Amino acid sequence: MPHERFEIPARHGKAFRLHAGQAFRLINTHGTQVVDCWAWNAYDLSEAMSMEATRVWTQHLNPRIGDTFVTNARRPILTLVEDTSPGVHDTFMAACDRERYVLLGCKTYHRNCIDNKVAAMLEIGVTLPRTSLASFNIFMNIRVQPDGIALATLPTVTRPGDYVSLRADMDCFVALSACPQDLVPIQGAGDNTPRSAHVEILDSGDYPDIPVLGPWVPAL
Repeated sequence: MPHERFEIPARHGKAFRLHAGQAFRLINTHGTQVVDCWAWNAYDLSEAMSMEATRVWTQHLNPRIGDTFVTNARRPILTLVEDTSPGVHDTFMAACDRERYVLLGCKTYHRNCIDNKVAAMLEIGVTLPRTSLASFNIFMNIRVQPDGIALATLPTVTRPGDYVSLRADMDCFVALSACPQDLVPIQGAGDNTPRSAHVEILDSGDYPDIPVLGPWVPAL
């Protein structure tokens, strides 16, 4: 059973620490919300979850159950152990920041995932040495088009109550942002309104026991 549950308010972020072997379950409470995710080695913040290195490791554009996210040191940090959603997520798109909303025509400050990440980490007493636009965009629907080149940005196809669970493969910090994007149509339900999501912290035995798979190696 989960021993802690908390809300990520709409347009805001939350951060927490996991011990290796713990997991977090991210619940798309309303079924319409994209959530950006980052993770760092708890003892060395310069080592962070890397979308580029992960795609090399898994050879997948989007993760499947059993896929492991690795760091910029190519070491496992999070493994996807549960996914009740349609399995549509994104590892391509940069997280939104202040500059992104200026480019979209905003004249005043717009909440954004990068600021949410920094604020969430500060809330638990951690100052990041640097920031990164690269994030695991959970529930985000980015589709490669038939030409194999173009991308389509579409609303999430997740249903209310769908969740993913990710196990920590090292002691780590995790930050999540209930994406504030309301100009580009990525949120569901047709109104593109950011909404809250929920997180449960799980201990070993509360989620499927899936081993870390090694990196992809081409057949010789």
